[in-house]
Amino acid sequence: MSTSSGGASANGGGGGVGELHVLAVDDSSVGRKLIEKLLTGFPYRVTTVDSGKRALELLGIGKENGGSSKAAEVNLILTDYCMPEMTGYDLLKRVKGSSALRDIPVVIMSSENVPNRISRCMEEGAVDFLLKPLRPADVSRIMNIMTGSK
Repeated sequence: MSTSSGGASANGGGGGVGELHVLAVDDSSVGRKLIEKLLTGFPYRVTTVDSGKRALELLGIGKENGGSSKAAEVNLILTDYCMPEMTGYDLLKRVKGSSALRDIPVVIMSSENVPNRISRCMEEGAVDFLLKPLRPADVSRIMNIMTGSK
């Protein structure tokens, strides 16, 4: 797991007032680094993990315990669709199925533009579907989701 903080916060520790926390899930180390790089300079704390299972553990539902106080620290989950063991769609279903986590916006990313995959994710509760590789223009979409603007 990696945590970095953009903007004025030098320590990724407790998170400053107004700092938003993005949980980025991607089995590709290159994908995780790209997300961190794109969000550098914005007031986001970015935590990256390499699997849906690790994301669930961080969120407090990896051991079927229903959620924890850590969940409140995450303002957005940005997850790859295609990952081994647990897909981004499976992670989305677990998050939306948890009463403690269902209000956290989930954005799915994929390098494949498959319309039925996109609609299935949106129907399950994803707030957006981004094509990889992510571009600087995608950051404004993520910002709008996190700040509640459309």
